[in-house]
Amino acid sequence: MSIAEFAAAQRTRATGAGVDPHEYRRVTDALTSVADVEASFIRTAHAYLERAQKAGSSVSAGEHLLMAARWFHLATLAPYARSSRAAVEADHALSRALTALEPGARRVSGEGFTGWLRGPADAPGTVVVVPGLDSAKEEFLDLASALLARGLAVFAMDGPGQGVLAATTTFQPDYEQVVGRVVDALGVARIGLVGLSLGGYFAARTAALEPRVAAAATVSGPFRLGWEELPPPVRDIMARRTGGPDAAHAFARQVDLSALAPRIAAPLLVVDGGQDVIPGVTNGEPLARLAPHGTYLSVPHGDHLLGNARADWLPHLTDHITRTLTGASA
Repeated sequence: MSIAEFAAAQRTRATGAGVDPHEYRRVTDALTSVADVEASFIRTAHAYLERAQKAGSSVSAGEHLLMAARWFHLATLAPYARSSRAAVEADHALSRALTALEPGARRVSGEGFTGWLRGPADAPGTVVVVPGLDSAKEEFLDLASALLARGLAVFAMDGPGQGVLAATTTFQPDYEQVVGRVVDALGVARIGLVGLSLGGYFAARTAALEPRVAAAATVSGPFRLGWEELPPPVRDIMARRTGGPDAAHAFARQVDLSALAPRIAAPLLVVDGGQDVIPGVTNGEPLARLAPHGTYLSVPHGDHLLGNARADWLPHLTDHITRTLTGASA
């Protein structure tokens, strides 16, 4: 893959994560090889750490730290990345940012998960945000902000094999057990659940098996995976996150919601991009059709994670979660 191909492939994911598109272009245009991507993205993140140190207010410092967290996370997506280093720095930058910006935010960790609980202590509902194959809690800060703006509390998490936990854990097929421990740790009676990319599978599976899920949504989540058709880079990432090729093959075989979808009692919104065509991945239309209270939103021009079309789905999703979880208009 050339650097131009890599930059183009990751552009809407980066901007969807909240990175300025002009800065992304400046950074990637200066590169000559994909081998340099990780180091360049880390340097960009460190520049934001320096801005935070020199900032004239805690708000400015916190905003710079949030941007540093985004760039550190993007560095984990680079080919040949030593993702554990950048993932740890992303986690640290996010922690510093929330400490500066939201004194009420608190770190919550347990067996197989870690993350930050944000929002008012008396929020009418709590939403758990689940990342996917190579995403992490730092990638979906804008989604968290949209939910927080609607008065909800948000727990953005890394689970087994994800984000800062990727270096020390591997994917857990029964992700509903992890979410169950999250709900116990948060001390709430019911949750909303949003899963993105492979996190959409985790969220749908959890909604079928964890009765405390009262509202759910998936974004670019797979209904089924076909191992032989998956692109080699996807198989390689899955092998790293599961513990090897055999474990990845076995994991992919389990990604099939045919039997679980009819068991999802909560209202479910399934969001897909019409341009999201990954070989070996069956998108979410069957999930919405089989779930008893499923609704399907397909954005024709949306790509994977729909970073190029946020206005077409993000308000709709956050309103759906708010309305369903709290019974109030968003």
